[in-house]
Amino acid sequence: MSVGGVKQRFFHWKEECSRRVKARSVSGHPSGPYRDIGALRVLATCLQPGVNTLDLVFESSVCRFPHFDCLGTRDLLSEEDETSEDGRVFKKVILGEYRWMSYDQVYKEVRAFGSGLVALGQKPLKNIAIFCETRAEWIIAAQACFMYNFPLVTLYSTLGGPAIIAHGLNEAEVSHIITSKELLETKLKSILLEVPRLQHIIIVDDKLKSGSEYPQGISVHSMVAVTRLGAHPENGTSRRPPCAADVAVIMYTSGSTGVPKGVMISHSNIIAGITGMAERIPSLGEDDTYIGYLPLAHVLELSAEMVCLAHGCRIGYSSPQTLTNQSTKIKKGSKGDISVLRPTLMAAVPEIMDRIYKNLMLKVEEMSVFQRTLFLLAYNYKMEQLAMGYSTPLCDKLVFQKVRALLGGRLRVLLSGGAPLSAVTQRFMNICFCCPVGQGYGLTETCGAGTISQLWDYSTGRVGAPLVCCEIQLKDWIEGGYRSTDRPCPRGEILVGGPNVTMGYYKNKQKNSEDFFMDEKGQRWFCTGDIGEFHGDGCLKIIDRKKDLVKLQAGEYVSLGKVEAVLKNCPLVDNICAYANSDESYVIGFVVPNQKQLLALAERKRVRGLWEELCNNPVIEEEVLRVITETALTAQLERFEIPWKIRLSVEPWTPENGLVTDAFKLKRKELKSHYQNDIERMYGAK
Repeated sequence: MSVGGVKQRFFHWKEECSRRVKARSVSGHPSGPYRDIGALRVLATCLQPGVNTLDLVFESSVCRFPHFDCLGTRDLLSEEDETSEDGRVFKKVILGEYRWMSYDQVYKEVRAFGSGLVALGQKPLKNIAIFCETRAEWIIAAQACFMYNFPLVTLYSTLGGPAIIAHGLNEAEVSHIITSKELLETKLKSILLEVPRLQHIIIVDDKLKSGSEYPQGISVHSMVAVTRLGAHPENGTSRRPPCAADVAVIMYTSGSTGVPKGVMISHSNIIAGITGMAERIPSLGEDDTYIGYLPLAHVLELSAEMVCLAHGCRIGYSSPQTLTNQSTKIKKGSKGDISVLRPTLMAAVPEIMDRIYKNLMLKVEEMSVFQRTLFLLAYNYKMEQLAMGYSTPLCDKLVFQKVRALLGGRLRVLLSGGAPLSAVTQRFMNICFCCPVGQGYGLTETCGAGTISQLWDYSTGRVGAPLVCCEIQLKDWIEGGYRSTDRPCPRGEILVGGPNVTMGYYKNKQKNSEDFFMDEKGQRWFCTGDIGEFHGDGCLKIIDRKKDLVKLQAGEYVSLGKVEAVLKNCPLVDNICAYANSDESYVIGFVVPNQKQLLALAERKRVRGLWEELCNNPVIEEEVLRVITETALTAQLERFEIPWKIRLSVEPWTPENGLVTDAFKLKRKELKSHYQNDIERMYGAK
């Protein structure tokens, strides 16, 4: 057969795949439960028969890939201070090549470190905490805890104020904590007296900072010293391995409302979750390189890295500050991590992808007329070809190769999770980075597993069919007007059931009874609070959230999340939080403006001043509101859904200032408190 004939058959296959039914209701009722076509009879629980705990999963990989690269970290060549024009000082680094540890080397480190923790008095089934940035030592420590059956309590470095971190450590009754020098000095040191059970602090950095004083009864060790201690022959004690039902992780979620909850995740829960995820990534194996930079205390990153370790992939570590050549800590002229590592696999949250999209679109606007015309012609041509199931190799090479090189040039799978990804951004990433974007849906309570779109499915706005490890049911929500009998698509609250549904919240019986239940077959279910609809091919679309729905004074329901998703597409908007009071008749909004776009707007309107003055200028505020309103009307939002008044934020919302989670989800309670005076002003002056 000719090459053209092979290509034609391949394109027809892709087109057929995109039309194929991916999941169906096993009950025949439109409410479900819906299962993947390959799991109609039974849900998947593990990657290999009998390999039902995380230590066995890693040992299996060590046996199969002992000398393959496993974990990689870049050498720090130099570090210097750089002063900006406004007098602020920034740390800049020059980094070298990646240094790699093989699977066998990692295994030996894991075993010795776990043995060292035993020598320090850590007992099986007793909680141990990790409070650390994403790095190779995090995974080594975690694997040691899995191997020796120490339930691992994970805390975000931006979980909240000192009181929140102390709450988690005290609730989990930890006596040992693994952390970094920086987090010990900046976050932990001030609360040590409030955590009376704490006895041992293990620092992952090479050298301890001398001269620091710690409360009596607390010993500070380096990870290297604990590993050496565990390597002594006299400390090579027999270990008590975990069983599938034992708690592997207690993950404290930096939830968008209220005090963080610890989610209890068993070994079997995580293994079921990663089994479902792995099935959606074709040809996953030892030739793949994953870049790890999202918080490992988040279920998305932990699950992604566990999938990679189970398949012999290598993981190179990075951070949001060193990820690209333009990242804040990378010295101008030197290379960011992604350019050096050139990964084939990457996970991202929509906030990061939206930022990449907007920055690249700004560069397109700065092109010459000829370049911009060529780019847009190529973009629209490729979009049409993708819709028909065709590839565009010449177009990719001539037009998109430079864009693709921004993410290393070898990326074959980009997974998005943590929040809904806008259709505009998803399409842009598919086209310009020449790799499929798998949009997923999952929660900490379901081990991050729920759905992932098939990589050959180029439709946007959907999160795909249920994974082979779980099933999804729709529950009518009468108050919000969502029913499984709705036409053309059944709609309702998303309930996830299966072996990946976790054991519940730690020491929180009330929330457990509200959010989890067990059916007559003994299967656990989680009530997500998200509203979804199932399409005819079995794919799910997230359309609302119960907590985001507000009833206005006149009785109209406004979905705040829907409003925000639409308005984030406005070039002037970097981030937005819609807000409404039930006793008021209109919506208001808090907006983080895009600096470059706002400065250009100010120049056009001949408004001068410092950044803070521009954000507080009523002329600029009114003009931004006008542009936002145009965006909303173009997207066909209802008049009552469009914000009537806005407040421009001088500072961006970051996990560090506590206004968004580590996955960049809005913390509505904290935002409401932060803007309380503005809320009163915008609603008071009618």
